[in-house]
Amino acid sequence: MTTTTVPTTPVTAAVGAPSARRVLQANVRAEWTKLRSVRSTAWTLLATVGLAVGFGALIGASQMSTWDNLDPAEQLRFDPTSFSLSGLFLAQLAVGVLGVLVVTSEYATGQVRATFAATPQRLTVLAAKATTFTGLVVATGVVASFGAFWVGQRIFASKGLDAALGDPGVLRAVFGGALYLAGVGLLGVGLGTILRRTAGAVAALVGLLFVLPIVTGFLPSSFRESIGRYFPAQAGMSLWNVVPSPDALSPWTGFAVLLGYGAVSLAIGGLLLVRRDA
Repeated sequence: MTTTTVPTTPVTAAVGAPSARRVLQANVRAEWTKLRSVRSTAWTLLATVGLAVGFGALIGASQMSTWDNLDPAEQLRFDPTSFSLSGLFLAQLAVGVLGVLVVTSEYATGQVRATFAATPQRLTVLAAKATTFTGLVVATGVVASFGAFWVGQRIFASKGLDAALGDPGVLRAVFGGALYLAGVGLLGVGLGTILRRTAGAVAALVGLLFVLPIVTGFLPSSFRESIGRYFPAQAGMSLWNVVPSPDALSPWTGFAVLLGYGAVSLAIGGLLLVRRDA
């Protein structure tokens, strides 16, 4: 009996191995599907917009109610753009938690094993998560920032204190609010990748954004002022200030510091991602 041998060609050779760019694009589409298919994503982003606009309006109205009693020096330092965007301080928590959940929810359900089985290049998966999430947050942040600015200026117009987008530094500050939220969100993604547990990563995020500045408030003023401006929230918030604070970093330097926190957390998370089991 004669056996006929049929030459076989590996699929990768016949079809051609997908390029790194195509793999990343495929993973971005997959991550987008995951994000939009989860109901909590839409609710969290709505909460982000609501907090930014609502809390900013509350702060603005409170400021206008006491305006006539303010010291003249305080009135001169009044920044209508920054005050209208003050709701971002609460909105950042919603964005940061969502960034954590982008990673930790897959570990909680075990879906991460299927993700890595489909795409063994784990850093590509992380890059796709960060890219997709950043785009979504920037889009949401633009709506939140411009909405908060518009509402705030309607309130400040009662005292003739409203600002316009064409004023120096205003457009940069309003769009900077969206970039600030994206920076906080990336920090959340990085912390989620490092810790892999929602509770621990959210606790670390809250500690960096809220608790650390409070704790350093009990330190000597010279030490507090020298290091406090390099904390992630304090550094990034300088991006949405038009009237500069004497103790704050310049807008783009502060934003670079905030991005530095996110980049370091993502780098550590990526290193651990390729070394640990799923």
